[in-house]
Amino acid sequence: MRIFLDANILFSASKSDGAVHQLLKHLVKQKHVLCADEYVVIEARRNLLAKADADSTDRLDQLLTNVKITPTRLDASNTTNTEWLPDKDRPVLAAAIWLRCDALVTGDVTHFGNGFGKSFGGVTIYSPRMLYDAILQSN
Repeated sequence: MRIFLDANILFSASKSDGAVHQLLKHLVKQKHVLCADEYVVIEARRNLLAKADADSTDRLDQLLTNVKITPTRLDASNTTNTEWLPDKDRPVLAAAIWLRCDALVTGDVTHFGNGFGKSFGGVTIYSPRMLYDAILQSN
């Protein structure tokens, strides 16, 4: 499965060794392809610098060794699948669609919550728990 990671997932996995960090370790071990673009990486790094300890950016760099990172590609002409999102979140779903990911995992319930469990352009949106449950059921 190709899984796009939102900035808040990268942030959470880098900030502590908690559930999100463990989920990503499990996904790598199971040979899933983790994807992100520079847009979400920059956002995660900015938030870590502002809100986390000094070692968190080192943990982000270590995490990113297991993530396929692509340049940000803002395509304003294709908003069909992203029009329901606020402007700042549209590039996240658009990148997941463009990269032909099967899933987008995000902890952003406020903006993505209405899309949880639904597919847009071939990408199903999951919370971390929903993705964990889906992966367990497929094994």
